[in-house]
Amino acid sequence: MNCIKRIALALLLACIAGISAAAEAPIELIIFPGGSNWPLWVAQDKGLFAAEGVAVNVTPTPSSVFQMTNLIDGKFDIAMTAMDNLIAYREGQGEVPGKVGADLVAVMGGDRGFLKLVAAPGVETIAGLRGKTVSVDAKSSGYAAVLFELLERAGLHEADYTVERAGGVLQRFQALMEGKQFATLLVSPFELQAQARGFKVLESVSDRLGAYQGAVAGVRLGWAQQNRARLESFIRAYVKGVEWLYDPANKAEALRLFQDHTPNSNPAMAKAAFNVLVNEQSGFQRRAALDPRGLEQVLKLRSKWGVPSKEMGSPSKYYDRSYYDRATGR
Repeated sequence: MNCIKRIALALLLACIAGISAAAEAPIELIIFPGGSNWPLWVAQDKGLFAAEGVAVNVTPTPSSVFQMTNLIDGKFDIAMTAMDNLIAYREGQGEVPGKVGADLVAVMGGDRGFLKLVAAPGVETIAGLRGKTVSVDAKSSGYAAVLFELLERAGLHEADYTVERAGGVLQRFQALMEGKQFATLLVSPFELQAQARGFKVLESVSDRLGAYQGAVAGVRLGWAQQNRARLESFIRAYVKGVEWLYDPANKAEALRLFQDHTPNSNPAMAKAAFNVLVNEQSGFQRRAALDPRGLEQVLKLRSKWGVPSKEMGSPSKYYDRSYYDRATGR
């Protein structure tokens, strides 16, 4: 009997260990590289994810196509991505024909896009892009609608310029620096590096379009429902990372953190990035709260520029705030 009890106990402990190991499986997160990941760096380096009982594996993406198709296929659990990307692939307007994420939703905000239209030296106005090549991540998503809207408002139409796909913001920045295109939309603080090399910011999206929801945490609703506790832990840790950045007592450490995670940066660059990104008017959204007005602007532009053309649904179709509300106690 004692032998049987020992075997039973061993089996029970093995089962418990297996459950525990499964519970500790890391969240697979896919992001675009750049300073917009500052709250994520804080959550990682300050142990905020660990304190919430979750581990996070981070993968940088070369493009929205790679990010969104792999999110849909379940290779990643959460994507820090443009709200525009989520809506595009949910509505069948993504870059890959037939690739539809019918249950893609945002569960947390992030930022207002930090979008700047940056041009090569010698191009002084948007009108100066007539007859020139501009780059996008993807023609049907990845902020392309924002670029087309800015160009149209300046009097340029589809026949007036050439569009090339160059990939995510890092890839577009590198291509612009190499002279492969004349202009692109950059996400802060990439425009600061461009300006230091003589490139010109032609337009700030926030100045021209007003409220605009940029990055969000996007998930498959099915995964979220099965991993509610882990997702809410992720949200809590990320929100704490944002608020940590906004605490004046942490500024010096935050600047060091930026340099640790940003190749070839220096103290002056870190300070300039901080002024742009940690800014209540135009920077990271406090408590990572999604802006309903910004979401409405995304839907308006997607209705206008999305292909195939279709009228978008209600904002609540694309944003399930229940996870955020439980995570933050709202």
